[in-house]
Amino acid sequence: MASTKKLFARLTRRGPHRVLRGDLAFAGMPGVVYTPESGLNLPGVVFGHEWMTQAENYTHTLEHLASWGIVAAAPNTETGLAPSVLNFAFDLGAALEIITGVRLGTGKISVHPGKRGVVGHGFGGSAAVFAAAGMGGDAHRPKAVVSLFPTVTKPPAEQPASTLQVPGLVLTAPGDPMTLRSNAVELARAWEGATLRTVSKAQAGGLVEGRRLARFIGLPGADRDTQKIVRGLLTGYLLATLAGDKTYRDFADPEGDLPHTEPADPNADPVALEDKVVALLKP
Repeated sequence: MASTKKLFARLTRRGPHRVLRGDLAFAGMPGVVYTPESGLNLPGVVFGHEWMTQAENYTHTLEHLASWGIVAAAPNTETGLAPSVLNFAFDLGAALEIITGVRLGTGKISVHPGKRGVVGHGFGGSAAVFAAAGMGGDAHRPKAVVSLFPTVTKPPAEQPASTLQVPGLVLTAPGDPMTLRSNAVELARAWEGATLRTVSKAQAGGLVEGRRLARFIGLPGADRDTQKIVRGLLTGYLLATLAGDKTYRDFADPEGDLPHTEPADPNADPVALEDKVVALLKP
């Protein structure tokens, strides 16, 4: 069996499948869906975008997942200045039902209801938690949830996180837990089945693609290293948890030693709001 480092290097590159692009508008929802060219009973995920971004800002990440045999849909809703995390969570759940309930492409593509996941970045990372918590019953419950550099929302996502009975992965960047926007540590502490990992040298906002003028208005810009690392980690985790591919089981192992990451214990060093404020005010 290939080493984890070799598997990771493989996963950072596009997979073997030709990718097709579709539109969620066929089911009455703004958004996109990317699929491998064919395949029945595939794993499928919905992806929630960050604040003030759109689905198209994750085009290459969605294509990457599809190239590895994972159907990936992204609603293009709640993209304004004051989005509702609850409305977005509802849209994520609805999009997951859409890709599960219909044949995609020319009818040669389908998602298995037992191989579904919810993924989100930033604002979408917290929305993913709300979405997963709102899916009742074994028939609707996602098999895995991934929150990438999640950020604080109102209402907070910690309460629904405490009710989740599915495994999850929470990624954070170095120094990110000390910022006022991040709730990665708090989410992982509330969520019993979550694994918290720090991605070395990552930028929390760097997963967003194509926002060239972002820094001029105070938003983080794209970072290719962050995108490459996160795509590899995310793909391996989803192949292990949703597809059940034992080749990538180390990517879902809380004790696993993964490239460019450090496992973190959310209970070892609690980060209170007062600590964050003090840290930010220090010269």
